[in-house]
Order: sequence, then C-alpha cells, then structure tokens
Amino acid sequence: MLKKSLENILTLQESEELISSFDQIGDIIIVRIPDSLLSKKKLIGETLLKAVKISRSVFYQASPVEGDFRTRDLEILAGEDKTETEYKEFGCKFTVDVKNAFFSPRLSTERERIANLVQDGETIVNMFAGVGMFSVMIAKKKKCIVYSIDINPVAVKLCEKNITSNKLIGSIISINGDASQIIQEQLENISDRTLMLLPERSDEFLKSAIQATKNGGVIHYYSHIHADKKSEAGKLSEEHYMQITPVKSEILGSKIVRAVGPRYYQTVVDVKISK
Repeated sequence: MLKKSLENILTLQESEELISSFDQIGDIIIVRIPDSLLSKKKLIGETLLKAVKISRSVFYQASPVEGDFRTRDLEILAGEDKTETEYKEFGCKFTVDVKNAFFSPRLSTERERIANLVQDGETIVNMFAGVGMFSVMIAKKKKCIVYSIDINPVAVKLCEKNITSNKLIGSIISINGDASQIIQEQLENISDRTLMLLPERSDEFLKSAIQATKNGGVIHYYSHIHADKKSEAGKLSEEHYMQITPVKSEILGSKIVRAVGPRYYQTVVDVKISK
C-alpha cells in the first residue's frame, strides 16, 4: 500500500529502496524510512496521512526500541503530534503510548495463542508486561491471577487504565519495578506460567523466571535468533535454551513469533521445568 501510494512521487529506484510495511496503531502510523530517502520523509508522511483515511498522525521511527523502559524516538511527519491512541484487539480495548511505553501490534497472534493456553485457576507472572496487552487478554478469557510487572512507570499507568477499560473474569495485579527484584522479594515459586517478553535480554533474566515458576510450571522463553533457513529458527532456539538453562526442562514446542531482520527472528520456546 505504501509503495502504491508513492508510485507517482518516487523514482523506481527509490521505490525499491523503500521499506514497504508500516505499523498502524489506532489512528497513528509509524513508518521506517531508509537513510537514502530521509530527504523525502515529510512527503512520505503526508502521502500516507492522505492514503489511510482513519489516520491522524504519521511518525518516522528514528531509533530502535531500546533502554530499560523499551522506548523509541519518533519524529512527527504529518498530522497531529500525539503519541497516545486507542487500539483494539480480539475484543479488548487498550490505551497505548507508542513513544513512551513498549507496544507492538505484530504480537497479536502470539497474544491470542498464550491466552488460549492458560487454564482457569492458573497464576501467571508476566515479567515485562508493557501496557498489559498479554495480561489483559489472558484475564479477559480465563479465571486466573496475573502479576503484570514493568519497570516503566508510564507503561504501568497505562496497564492500570487498560485493566479498568476491559471486563475481565480473571484478576491482574499491576506492579511497577524491576522484574528480578520483584520476583525475589514477592513472587518466588508462585507462578504456573511465566512470560519472558524481553527477547533481547532473556538469557539475563532466565534465573529469575525459574525462581518465579513452580516445580512443573511452564516458562515461555522469547529470544532473538539468527537462522540461515527460516525453518531452523525454532530448533536453534530450543538448542540455545537447553544450553543455558540451569534446571531440567521439557520442551513443549517452539515457533517463530515474527521476523525482526534479514535471517533474524523473534522466537518462543515453551518449556516445562523441574526443580
């Protein structure tokens, strides 16, 4: 859609260089633009704003998601300079801030998968919960308790708003703080299912996830992996997990969550641990 909208504005070579996909989150669009086309970023933004009728803002992502708070630099290209919007997914309503708290629309299928795996009566520890997307979707479907942790106070405030915005049959306890410290002080051996939604730092936090999880509980271990063949990514992630885990683990399955670069994938390995 982006390339088609710009076909009369960009040269053929420029069109080939353009990253064709963009994220639409409520009425906000976020686009990535290669360095070679930054001189035309305003034109690209204005064109997108006109092409996507429900959009009110178009931002250029000027930095990757980074730092403990998992935020990114966004530059307004067209429309209103506002980063908060409403987003709906699988019957749930969320308020998100695309600049000041982590959120990705590309995890929707994984959110639904996890919510369907949870059983009534489970206790879940969501170690890096962001604005509470996984937590809310789980508690919307299942009678469970979700401890929803994030170190970013903006994300936690939005999570609390999202809890009240949805009719839940389970309960969510939103906690602002460092996941490792919170687990050590409050949540040791409490979890039937632990979510590790910080793929770039999963190895660093694996011991904390194990500490939170009951004997026989499940950990959803997300990571980033290089794979020359897409079909090998899941298996490579399993092998990596088994190399680093300090406890006996049964692999329940693995899959690619999304591509994050050329031959580079976000994967998840579902494991049942014994300790």
